[in-house]
Amino acid sequence: MIDPDKLNRLLSRHEAIEAEMSSAPDPDAFVRLSKEYADLNPVVAVIRDLQANSQERAGLAEIIADPDSDDEMIEMARLETGELDEKIQKLEQSVKVLLLPKDDADDKSVIIEVRAGTGGDEAALFAGDLFRMYNRYADLNGWKVEIMSASDADMGGYKEIIAGINGKGAFAKLKFESGVHRVQRVPETESGGRIHTSAATVAVLPEAEEVDVEIADKDIRVDVYRASGPGGQSVNTTDSAVRITHLPTGLIVTQQDEKSQHKNRAKAMKVLRSRLYEQERQRLADERAASRKGQVGSGDRSERIRTYNYPQGRVSDHRINLTLYKLDRIIAGDGLDEMIDALITDHQAALLADLEADT
Repeated sequence: MIDPDKLNRLLSRHEAIEAEMSSAPDPDAFVRLSKEYADLNPVVAVIRDLQANSQERAGLAEIIADPDSDDEMIEMARLETGELDEKIQKLEQSVKVLLLPKDDADDKSVIIEVRAGTGGDEAALFAGDLFRMYNRYADLNGWKVEIMSASDADMGGYKEIIAGINGKGAFAKLKFESGVHRVQRVPETESGGRIHTSAATVAVLPEAEEVDVEIADKDIRVDVYRASGPGGQSVNTTDSAVRITHLPTGLIVTQQDEKSQHKNRAKAMKVLRSRLYEQERQRLADERAASRKGQVGSGDRSERIRTYNYPQGRVSDHRINLTLYKLDRIIAGDGLDEMIDALITDHQAALLADLEADT
């Protein structure tokens, strides 16, 4: 049972913000209030629905208890009460989920890194398939994808590709994709029809702003060098490639896709900032003994969060024991939501269980 006083306080706060917005002293205050108001809107709508249904149920209870009510009216009230109880239970669950502690990074855009793991050329091809899956999924959600760096493989696909996916709520949807993805299929080059297993790693990092992570000039070393293409082929004749080393942590980011050293440095700093931000988030999560799901492994076959089995047309997520026989749709991006929604639901259920255990 949710504390009614807590719900009423939320409704009162929502009304107070609405009044404050009309007399906000400056644009910054208005923006801050508007964000809080927008954040409260979904839960307030459900609370009002819950209260309306609860009042209706109370009215039905009075009819059932009234000695002057006839049998037909009482029977109808009992039927409606059963339906309302079910609806109220669902609304209470929705309110609980909406009141769960928010991940501050959920609204952020992301930087996604896909790398070929075990499996040689087939792993690189699979890394390409995964990136196209996320690219299509981003497009379906109205998010913009910007490739930041890519290392093409000889037979197709990628040894590594890093991209920004820009859009509100991208991290909330994609954060559970971090980890090792395994594929089982017959490569086109396999004459004997044998199934091969290979892997690729995916890292999803919330894109950090300068206000999130401050990097002092004294903490980085910047090296510039001449960019080169596949096989040592020169990309340009200037020292435009950038390698940034974060001295306190040893993190290294390289960027050479742009012809401008300035642009390469800006992209490298964006990636570095996001990696440091995620590193700090992980440290805090570890302190709370709430380790992040789906940590990135080495790319070995044995460390997997999900398996894509082409002969059987199935995708299995091993964290929640979910198998969907929709491989074609999932790898095309338009079926990925079902898998992601199941992961989010499982995560919310775990958070609810933790909160209920603490109370």
